[in-house]
Amino acid sequence: MSNFFDELMAATEQERQNFQAIETLQKGSAGEISLTGYQAFLTQAYHHVKHTTPLLMACGSRIPAQKEWLRNAIAEYIEEELGHQEWILNDINVTGMDAEAVRYGTPHYTTELMVSYAYDTITRVNPIGFFGMVLVLEGTSIALATHAAEKIQQNLGLPKEAFSYLSSHGSLDIEHMGFYEKLMNQVVDKDDQAQIIHCANMFYRLYGDIFRAIEL
Repeated sequence: MSNFFDELMAATEQERQNFQAIETLQKGSAGEISLTGYQAFLTQAYHHVKHTTPLLMACGSRIPAQKEWLRNAIAEYIEEELGHQEWILNDINVTGMDAEAVRYGTPHYTTELMVSYAYDTITRVNPIGFFGMVLVLEGTSIALATHAAEKIQQNLGLPKEAFSYLSSHGSLDIEHMGFYEKLMNQVVDKDDQAQIIHCANMFYRLYGDIFRAIEL
């Protein structure tokens, strides 16, 4: 088995550091975010998380037969990710914002671009590149989610029910990352590896742009 996971982490270290240095993320981790800032984060989270299952399905449908093990892994991801967008809408509701207006609203252009890039990678370039997005989204939530949820809750005085998405993803994604590491170490094709690295670096920028656009 290769150690591609370590190679991937090393090749994306610079973009990860740039991403973690974004002011909104720094302040969010410290709990220094306004109610409207938290609502803006949840709104954009809804508009990309609702695509997680469709993206995984699209990715799985394009995996070639000789990589069936990867399709099986995608099926596991789908089972885990189903319905998470509804958790976000519940959180939005508890903060006092109209969740249905968010459901039928339009995402910020930064969110739309990140989602479009994910679909484009799967359908036009190489479906395995999608695992670059998985690294960015799951790695970020481990680093920030649970810790940030507690701090923001204290500062905004919101009930625990307003943080189901953030709180659950910190612990949930630690398990996911163990699964992800094993999976990446089974990827031996050099073109696939290069595509995952390229996409991860792109997603750090694109996901970062969503946070840069949030008004604190």
